[in-house]
Amino acid sequence: MTGGALVLVALAACSSPAGSAPAAEPAPASSASSSAPSAAATSAAAGADLKVASTSLGSVVVDSQGRTAYYFDKDKAGSGTSVCSGDCLAAWPAIAPAGSTPTVEGVTAKVGTIKRDDGSAQITLEGRPVYLFVKDKAAGDVTGQGVGGVWYVIAPDGTEVKKSAG
Repeated sequence: MTGGALVLVALAACSSPAGSAPAAEPAPASSASSSAPSAAATSAAAGADLKVASTSLGSVVVDSQGRTAYYFDKDKAGSGTSVCSGDCLAAWPAIAPAGSTPTVEGVTAKVGTIKRDDGSAQITLEGRPVYLFVKDKAAGDVTGQGVGGVWYVIAPDGTEVKKSAG
């Protein structure tokens, strides 16, 4: 019986949301509560490429793992390109969709993708590429807010949140 329990635990550990297939169609945008998500709520939305979570800056867009999404002010909305590459991309990785079409939950901004120079897809909100920050160590961290005066978290409607993280 102990061996059976270990097998179940091992199987549960292998079935992470990151490895699961994306939904056949994008999840409809909903007006999720702006309070911090519970573990159950986070788990239920884990399949969405982008969702909404509560941080010290209010409700912001996060990836499927709860990591905060950012805009880079040097990117131009609707240009179809990202100007972040090399060292920039190493510090600010692009958020890629799990499948061919990005899925969202609670995000009301217009969602799309661009094709990066290396051929990979990057999710866009309101025509602007979105990124993570490598120094954000846990879900809800917003340490990239205002870095260099050009990196800002994203509100669910796709606008930049310009307030200070302090």
